[in-house]
Amino acid sequence: MSEFHALVPAAGSGARMGHELPKQYLPLAGQPMIAHALGTLCGCAEISTVFVVLAPGDTLFHGYDWSRFGDKLQTLFCGGSARADTVLNGLQASELEPDDWVLVHDAARPCLTRAHLDKLIAEVRDDAVGGILAVPVADTLKRDAGNARILCTESREQLWQAQTPQMFRAGLLAQALQQPGSYTDEASAVEALGLQPRLVLSEPTNFKVTYPQDLLLAELLLTGK
Repeated sequence: MSEFHALVPAAGSGARMGHELPKQYLPLAGQPMIAHALGTLCGCAEISTVFVVLAPGDTLFHGYDWSRFGDKLQTLFCGGSARADTVLNGLQASELEPDDWVLVHDAARPCLTRAHLDKLIAEVRDDAVGGILAVPVADTLKRDAGNARILCTESREQLWQAQTPQMFRAGLLAQALQQPGSYTDEASAVEALGLQPRLVLSEPTNFKVTYPQDLLLAELLLTGK
């Protein structure tokens, strides 16, 4: 019987935050940012293991107390220079069965909820390909001419904004990520195999913290203040 596992790539530096600490360790609502996503993933009874894939030289992760997550939380110090490399290295190091489901989640999406997880698993567990959380694009899209002026307005019809977790079979995902190419998320690698991952409707609150102002919004959502 296939198991469910989570994998959190956390080997990046988060340079756009303009902070000396890697983004995943920035303080947020009294904890390092990554702790919020790990808490949600570890709290899901369907998920057997949560793998955190760190940079080989990471000395910060074990400076925090993760004992509340027990043995469910496992660290892998095999992160690569790009996200796709980190995920692939993590898949290979974790030695999962090819048919096991893997939910890859951004360390910088701290507002993931159990409801998001439950919906993704329920809608994708019987899917032949896999799927991702996503939301339809709501804003009008403008293309930059290259000089901070509008070149044109792009149609937002049938456009979705990808989120995480992105849920695929371990064997399929490893195969997809080993293809030559530059992949910014797991779904794009699977798409390159000629497959069509499922879109699972999520909420805008499951956003990725990218810039300093995003921390303020995440703090409001997590604390209600």
